[in-house]
Amino acid sequence: MEKTDVVVVGSGPTGLLLAAELALAGVDVVVLEKLPQRSGMKKALNLQPRSAEVLDLRGLLDDAQRRSIVTVHDGHFAGLSVPLRYDGWSTRYPYQVGIPQAQVEEVLEGRILANHGIRVRYGHELVGLTQDDAGVTATVRGPQGDEQALRAAYVAGCDGGRSTVRKLLGLGFPGVDAQAFGVVADVVLARTTEAVPTEWGSTVDLFSRPGPPGHMAILLPLGESGEYWMVIMGPDAPESRDATVSKAELEAGLRRFFGDELEIAEVGLASRFTDTSRQADQYRAGRVLLAGDAAHIHIPVGGQGMNLGIQDAMNLGWKLAAEVRGQAPEGLLDSYHAERHPVAARVLENTRAQGLLMFARENPAVAALRQVLVGLMELPEANRHIAGMISGLGLRYPMADAGSSHELLGSRMPDVRLADGRWASELLHTARGVLLTTDSAFVDAARPWADRVDAVLLQEIPLPGERADALLVRPDGYVCWAAPDKDLEAALTTWFGTPA
Repeated sequence: MEKTDVVVVGSGPTGLLLAAELALAGVDVVVLEKLPQRSGMKKALNLQPRSAEVLDLRGLLDDAQRRSIVTVHDGHFAGLSVPLRYDGWSTRYPYQVGIPQAQVEEVLEGRILANHGIRVRYGHELVGLTQDDAGVTATVRGPQGDEQALRAAYVAGCDGGRSTVRKLLGLGFPGVDAQAFGVVADVVLARTTEAVPTEWGSTVDLFSRPGPPGHMAILLPLGESGEYWMVIMGPDAPESRDATVSKAELEAGLRRFFGDELEIAEVGLASRFTDTSRQADQYRAGRVLLAGDAAHIHIPVGGQGMNLGIQDAMNLGWKLAAEVRGQAPEGLLDSYHAERHPVAARVLENTRAQGLLMFARENPAVAALRQVLVGLMELPEANRHIAGMISGLGLRYPMADAGSSHELLGSRMPDVRLADGRWASELLHTARGVLLTTDSAFVDAARPWADRVDAVLLQEIPLPGERADALLVRPDGYVCWAAPDKDLEAALTTWFGTPA
């Protein structure tokens, strides 16, 4: 029987980033993917500002930006006429990176292969799962139909909304059934109209085309002649979720918005989706964990889905690695569910609200609500709040008993430029904890944790807001302790375990 530390099921952005995080920490990883090869479908089409920061924390953003199509300097909420602005968040990336999901997957798969020698095992499907106190046995069906057992300390289900891992565990997946049905596709247009966009502009412009009540359509040029990414959505359910997507169906959906002269020459990859909104009761069941769409699904509005999964992986990776290495303090792995479940619940709330505002706009009450929200979003404070929610920049984890009330506690560490010319994000490329301090006494106190935390002595920590003599930053980039609280040792023990 083959043995490994962690089996990651699913090779989308969530699974690949999780594998990269584990491998970076020296954990042995096997990645299973039931598809025979990467599909290459564009699917999601953006990295939100916080996800751009997350990739930059590991030195991955430059490669992603080289593959990107466009930089989008605003966001939207339910397609309302006031764009979301990213200024005021002390980020180096106050924009969305327009990049297809397929290219994000290429970046991540390239990292795990080039840096860690991990190959995705395509054509390998998980068909059975049992666990005991010592580990998990996964039954895997290979490309030839043969089955083998794979033994691991932990299994991570990153295998999408129809997750086999979640179903084998029997975990609850409560939520709201579909009310709207859509198709996403890569197409080449043979004939366009004046209404068809020729470049990406403000995200608000994507929803400015009039169309039938309860319907939506988006066309985005992909930088190649005639190639577009498209979405159509409406209240009419297909005969089957697995029904073939025809060119006639796509043309009919687009013509409602972009004119009868529009004609599709070629349909590439296409898939169906809905506005079903569900979330797993638990993200952990013993030695098996869920992340990404396996843990939560929602209508793809505001570009939050892929980004939510990426940030799940970033939160889980260092905690699971510490557990495998025997360095995790009690409760650290359980904090993954405690921190990420409420985040996804809030995303499900805002996407449900956006769906109502978008698809029921002909309802007079909803139309009135839209106008009220437009007025609110014109207020800088309200706009900033919603932008922080959608982009991920406003996320703040609760830090119980942290002994400090510093404004950064639980929030992302701003990527400030240090006196030696480095960006703060560069200090986290190794996925270790980082202590930034102007006091050598704190450096001395952190020495017993030198195998898992880097102490960096600075003349000053150039923060945009409240000053601090010391900040302890987790491997995922969130501040978990701040001076003037003097009990650094307690914080190090809480987050990084007992020294060797």
